[in-house]
Amino acid sequence: MRARDKAAVSALRSTLAALDNAEAVPVDASALRGVALEQSPAGAGSTEAARQELSESGVTDIVRAEADERLAVAARLTAPAHADRAARLRAEAAVLLRFLDTGVTARGGR
Repeated sequence: MRARDKAAVSALRSTLAALDNAEAVPVDASALRGVALEQSPAGAGSTEAARQELSESGVTDIVRAEADERLAVAARLTAPAHADRAARLRAEAAVLLRFLDTGVTARGGR
């Protein structure tokens, strides 16, 4: 696999994870306290919750934040020993920014 493909795979995997985390429904722990076992939900699908729907601008913001984070970390890696890691982070950011430049924000399979 070429180095450029590795950067793309790494950037896209972590960005998809960030998008999935952003879609997660927050759990209100205080609502779960004090519930008797017989009053707790049971059965197939009882713990399922619909995921939050991200707007196109929300997706764009997350992708941009992921790219900005990589560029910021790469800028802090100034030691010659970290040159390879900084270059990889810049390559990952370039992949993400290329998606933003082309207007590709929709994710397949969702």
